[in-house]
Amino acid sequence: MRAAALYTAAGSLLLATFAAAPAGSAPARPDATAELRGTALAAARAAAAGVDFGECPGAGDLPAGMECGTVTVPLDYARPGGEQIGLAVSRVRATQRDPHNSKRKVPRQGALVYNPGGPGTSGLPFPLIGRLQEWKRLAAAYDLVGYSPRGVGRSAPLSCEDPAQHLKGPSPAPAHPSERDKQEHIVRARAYARGCAERSGDALRHYHSLNNARDLDVLRAALDEDRLTFMGSSYGSYFGALYATMFPSHVRRMVFDSAVDPDPAQIWYRNNLAQSAAFEDRWADMKQWIAGHHGVYGLGATPAEVQRSYDTARARLAGRPAGGKVGPGQLQGAFLEAGYYDNHWPSRAEALSAYLKGDPGPLVKLAAPQEKTAAQAENARAVYTAVECNDAPWPTEWKVWDRDNTRLARVAPFETWSNVWLNLPCAYWQAPRQRPLDVRTGPGELPPTLILAAERDAAAPYDGALELHRRLSGSVLVTERDSGTHGIAGGPNACVNAHVDAYLLDGRLPARRASCAPRPEPEPGVPAGRGVPARQRQAAASLR
Repeated sequence: MRAAALYTAAGSLLLATFAAAPAGSAPARPDATAELRGTALAAARAAAAGVDFGECPGAGDLPAGMECGTVTVPLDYARPGGEQIGLAVSRVRATQRDPHNSKRKVPRQGALVYNPGGPGTSGLPFPLIGRLQEWKRLAAAYDLVGYSPRGVGRSAPLSCEDPAQHLKGPSPAPAHPSERDKQEHIVRARAYARGCAERSGDALRHYHSLNNARDLDVLRAALDEDRLTFMGSSYGSYFGALYATMFPSHVRRMVFDSAVDPDPAQIWYRNNLAQSAAFEDRWADMKQWIAGHHGVYGLGATPAEVQRSYDTARARLAGRPAGGKVGPGQLQGAFLEAGYYDNHWPSRAEALSAYLKGDPGPLVKLAAPQEKTAAQAENARAVYTAVECNDAPWPTEWKVWDRDNTRLARVAPFETWSNVWLNLPCAYWQAPRQRPLDVRTGPGELPPTLILAAERDAAAPYDGALELHRRLSGSVLVTERDSGTHGIAGGPNACVNAHVDAYLLDGRLPARRASCAPRPEPEPGVPAGRGVPARQRQAAASLR
């Protein structure tokens, strides 16, 4: 979303909504001194133990240099001698070979730790990215380190419901749900929140962003790094910013890619409202692109005509789901994902076109729930829900959610209600809430950091990057103009990559703000995904 979009019709509604803080249960008041001591103790233990790296689970199709291990952290940092949990970690050592001159040795600069966001996403496959050309200079200088945050995959996994119940299809997705629809979703949200509490018990309260930041410091120590070099994308930028505020003297270099708004008042109810508004702009971009390729897809020569094609497909799927599993909800999910990554636009347009011409196959392949990924998807949602619900107060009265999102859906119907249903369990959450930390550093407290943002990013609206830039003294903001892909480091934009390489390899940054021209628009018929061979991608997924 463009910064100026705050003054659009959708934005004007948000300004009134954001003026009042959401109601909620009183925030938990942890003993910050005890937790600080607990983190220091856990880090000292991790430094002494290190990481016993060895063969990765499912290593058959992985590169020989890929290693895996475990780092132990306290479940509760206020009680560091109590229950411990293990975080799964992966690594590929620095090649120390110049990708442009194999005879030239490159000095090793330590570990580069990465988090892809979520909450609920694993970073274990990250070291494989060093095989892509855009990452080879970094892979020469750094050990590439990924990990699964607490709750994710093998890292003390969370679950809130039977995975077999998680990815059911077909499902509806009305842009303006009826009262009956809303009441059904309230029942489901209550049940989901109850399931999280019943399956995890008292441990549930310890899955939140402050602990994710503390875990990151223990990981730093286990890797024998005096200071942390870190790249966090999306949600990873948020707890990376928490880390920078909590442990500024432990920071070497940090990249915040597709930065989330860290203002405590935005965490997380208001950030989700802003995201729903921004997705409407991104959906408009997608429709404009599809209309520009009417000769290829035949979905309409104007955005309005493309919308009618989409609505026609949605109505047909409501009456007769494709393949028995793809209804309006699955169609919307596929197009919402394309709102994150514009290289998915061709596959979505192609599938929609084929379906309207009588061939449901591409749409079924793209959007049908997959049983083999149900457990992973259920785990990801459980962690997402636990972290966001634990992090801050949420409105506990349905009338607040209904009022704010009914207003917003009048001008931004594309994502609004699906976003509500995803987050509504937070209204009925049974664990205590944290008080969001005020992310802020003064001059000289933190080494210079790099913030990356695309102007039309819907998942992390651009205003969030501006806010983080204001709050972290000495930070530099690099903007990819007129683009909206979520996560821009290491992509096709050579300008963005040059700034990342200069910073991480040499510590060089541009002036306070810099900009890059937009990346090329996707080409019709070009599939998403490239670089890492399919077998390796599948093996990496098994690491989760």
